[in-house]
Amino acid sequence: MKRYLFGTLCLVALGCDSSAPTGNKTQINEGMTRQAVDRDNTGVNVRDRDSTAKTPFDQNENQADIGITAKIRAQVVETEMSINAHNIKIMTANGKVTLRGPVESLTEKKQIEAIAVAVAGEGNVDSQLEVSDE
Repeated sequence: MKRYLFGTLCLVALGCDSSAPTGNKTQINEGMTRQAVDRDNTGVNVRDRDSTAKTPFDQNENQADIGITAKIRAQVVETEMSINAHNIKIMTANGKVTLRGPVESLTEKKQIEAIAVAVAGEGNVDSQLEVSDE
């Protein structure tokens, strides 16, 4: 009986947490304004379902594209950046690199973009990196 009561109280306490973010903030990044997405990634998931959005499934399986992705990933991981920066999505198809995911600062974003351009070449990088608003 005590376990049942304790379990019920825990569930009630967890369900009453009102500190969850609402996602209604507007973020300004490099002069651009966009609506922040909820932390449950619903907005990101909708974006990823769009047939034009690159996802890791779009990574080509040829050796050249795999090599580009591996070089960029290795250089990013060797840097002293946030966990988010180390875990960005890097997708390469036909020599064109797409970078996606959150990073902690504009400095991290620019550093990752510079690494990708150095490996893939100028004009071959589509950066969709997002600077976290916290």
